[in-house]
Amino acid sequence: MGFIELKQVTKNFGDLQVIKPLDLEIKDGEFTVFVGPSGCGKSTLLRLIAGLEDLTSGSIQIDGREASQDAPAKRGLAMVFQSYALYPHMNVYKNIAFPLKMVGMDKDAIDKKVRKAAEVLNLNDYLERKPAQLSGGQRQRVAIGRAIVREPSAFLFDEPLSNLDAALRVGMRLEISELHKRLNTTMIYVTHDQVEAMTMADRIVVMNHGVIEQVGTPLELYRNPKNLFVAGFIGSPKMNFIEGSWAQAQGAHSVGIRPEHISITAEQSEWKGVVKMAESLGSDTFLHIQDSGVAETLTVRADGEKSFNRGQEVFLKPKKESLHLFNEKGERQ
Repeated sequence: MGFIELKQVTKNFGDLQVIKPLDLEIKDGEFTVFVGPSGCGKSTLLRLIAGLEDLTSGSIQIDGREASQDAPAKRGLAMVFQSYALYPHMNVYKNIAFPLKMVGMDKDAIDKKVRKAAEVLNLNDYLERKPAQLSGGQRQRVAIGRAIVREPSAFLFDEPLSNLDAALRVGMRLEISELHKRLNTTMIYVTHDQVEAMTMADRIVVMNHGVIEQVGTPLELYRNPKNLFVAGFIGSPKMNFIEGSWAQAQGAHSVGIRPEHISITAEQSEWKGVVKMAESLGSDTFLHIQDSGVAETLTVRADGEKSFNRGQEVFLKPKKESLHLFNEKGERQ
């Protein structure tokens, strides 16, 4: 079981309230991602759940049991940090076995659990190696293995891939997602990378200045952001925002439109502009358009097979059914 419920949870550091009163339910077996910019409170919230920070007020329940005052070791959770925190003098086997040895488990039971975790994480061939002999991705797998053997109610990941290069991050995203499917255990994952959130999560919790802005599936947040912050944070490249007379003509204070919902047309159309820069990524080209008359700069996703030159004039057609309308408070209309 791994059902976690937060009720009116707050956290203050002195006079500064970093987590404002919030409620959140994390379902058993769900992969939930906390995402938001640096300083939004996502890691602090994770540490509150883990028991590594004390609540200022509110309640944390784990599987229906009040856990707010429990020590971290009593909560039945396992945390994987950004830093691997492996013991350099121990080999992989001993690093994974360490938490079981500390609670006095017998050697045969430890061996069975360690080898099962190593098989799940493809670490069987590395059990005799020291951490210095492993790649970054392999070290992170060892840290995850050390969590797996504890058979927790939930895994808590605090930006575990931040120290890896781009290629390793993609590989580890897939490995952690596959691990979740195999274990079917609740996982809470903190990241500032919205691409990680979109590709891994069952549900995403978008945070900003200690407040939960929106909770939903990746596609719910992408298609129906409830405010300007979520609209601008979810999606890469980010959504275009238009204010002024064109937005007012749509009955809104501001209008959002994603780069893929603006077409390049051969004939004169509602918008036109000049290519400031073209970023060719092979399958796609992202155009940065100036002098459109509706926004200072527009980002447009175009077919990667077509080439565009700096200074080239282009005609643009917005997909009207894909507009996002926001009022003066930045809330979705």
